[in-house]
Amino acid sequence: MAALSAWFWNERFWLPHNVTWADLADPAPGVEYPKAGHLLSALPLALGIFAVRIFFERYIAGPCASILQIQMELSRRAQPNAVLEKVFTSITKSPDSKHLEGLSKQLDWDVRKVQRWFRHRRNQDKPSTRTKFCESMWRFTFYLCIFIYGIRFLWQSLWMWDTRQCWYNYPYQVLTSGLYYYYITELAFYWSLMFSQFTDIKRKDFLIMFVHHLATVSLISFSYVNNMLRVGSLVMCIHDSSDFLLEAAKLANYARYQRLCDFLFVVFSMIFFGTRLIIFPFCQCNGGK
Repeated sequence: MAALSAWFWNERFWLPHNVTWADLADPAPGVEYPKAGHLLSALPLALGIFAVRIFFERYIAGPCASILQIQMELSRRAQPNAVLEKVFTSITKSPDSKHLEGLSKQLDWDVRKVQRWFRHRRNQDKPSTRTKFCESMWRFTFYLCIFIYGIRFLWQSLWMWDTRQCWYNYPYQVLTSGLYYYYITELAFYWSLMFSQFTDIKRKDFLIMFVHHLATVSLISFSYVNNMLRVGSLVMCIHDSSDFLLEAAKLANYARYQRLCDFLFVVFSMIFFGTRLIIFPFCQCNGGK
């Protein structure tokens, strides 16, 4: 394990020439550099964010959904059946005609009755519009708040206006409190999303989103340990700039404000295209000069 760790954190790969991890471990008095141990503080913060989310969805998003007359749909529940439940959970949620005929004979049910049971069982697992509204309102609120914080912080930072500053005197770049809070809060939020996936109703994209959150947590963590916080903060802000608009469009869709939904989605698409396909690659190229 030690050999694998030494191979992965090879200084020749991660750090400039003639710089070692030991150089960053013992900074001058009054100077602070990022350390791997700092990342541990994101875990209790993630639990705190998860608790805030529960409170927010119940006491803020829920009443907002009621005001907008978004009610909890009452889907018809499938009658308990051990045989069909076992097939549903371990084999298939949408059996083909061969499976349907076999189950029909085994249970002495009509094929259409078996089909109806599976349809009700699938609908039973689908989150209601009210649940999706509350989840989107929470993500919208967080993305908007963290984007505002990021813009306010970066507005006063030299590297926002000159991306070459991201690499000036790297890796001897001092860790400021504002940058620390920005990074750890973003990291904690994505940890909380990973936690909540196992408590929320499982959806078709469960595995895809889990991999996405895992990749995001890994990228934020690695960039923190390597003191690439300046360029990392720009990347996070660029991504946050469009995320809250997508959630706003979802909220409008759940509330059945279709014109507002369409407008917000168009704005989201324009900002997404501009930030991720123009600004992001341009800044990366400019920063490498």
